[in-house]
Amino acid sequence: MGDGKARIEACFAALREKGEKALIPFLTAGDPDMETTEALVLAMAEAGADIIELGVPFSDPTAEGPTIQKSSARALEAGTSLRSILQLVGRLRARVDQPIVLMGYANPIHAMGAEAFAKTAAEVGVDAIIIPDLTPEDGAPYLDPIRAMGIAVILLAAPTTRPERLEMLIRETQGFLYYVSLQGVTGTRAAIGQGVEEKVRQAKGLGDMPVCVGFGVGTPEQASTIGAYADGVVVGSAIVDKIQSAVSGAKSHSDAIAAAVEDVGRFIEELKAPLRR
Repeated sequence: MGDGKARIEACFAALREKGEKALIPFLTAGDPDMETTEALVLAMAEAGADIIELGVPFSDPTAEGPTIQKSSARALEAGTSLRSILQLVGRLRARVDQPIVLMGYANPIHAMGAEAFAKTAAEVGVDAIIIPDLTPEDGAPYLDPIRAMGIAVILLAAPTTRPERLEMLIRETQGFLYYVSLQGVTGTRAAIGQGVEEKVRQAKGLGDMPVCVGFGVGTPEQASTIGAYADGVVVGSAIVDKIQSAVSGAKSHSDAIAAAVEDVGRFIEELKAPLRR
């Protein structure tokens, strides 16, 4: 049995005590390779990330924009699999105190088998999972074995979510509610969707479950704006872009890792700073 749910709850309790909001960076595991991902997770943890989200690459990531779709394709080309990501989490667990969340589609879990996935994920120390193409209603065959192993199942809400459904999601989600700030796919945006603050406050009013906002967040200014009303901020595409720029400009593999670690570490510090006040 894992203790992922407890680890995430402890993380938010500690942040509340310090008056801070959570920074949750996302990167696609295996893009451009596992060695770089491992170095980046350690760098993020050191630079101030509170929870780390690892994307499981999939050939048809329907919720993702071009940036993360391309990173998924690069990771698959490099031979990344769900099993190799679970092995990575096992290696990281002893060195990273922060909760580690996997974000992936149902298909790779289906291929591995829900029970086998849940058991292995708990053994290596996965704290939570987000499966964007499963609803709580149709996802039970996957979600129940995962919950039974002590891994938190994080559900998603959006500006289009009806009030009665939002109540259900707040009740059923574990760890935090992932609030998608806009309709459409992931990717950085010049502005976060209108009315998000009001919707997030509405969700927070339904219980004491933390509500974190993602999709479209790409600058410290946006993190600051969202941090004023949400419990945490998820940043994905902007980080994936930085990794790709650093790697494509490097002369060697070791230079690529060093450049990515430096750029992403600095960016995490910049994003976390406004969430500390």
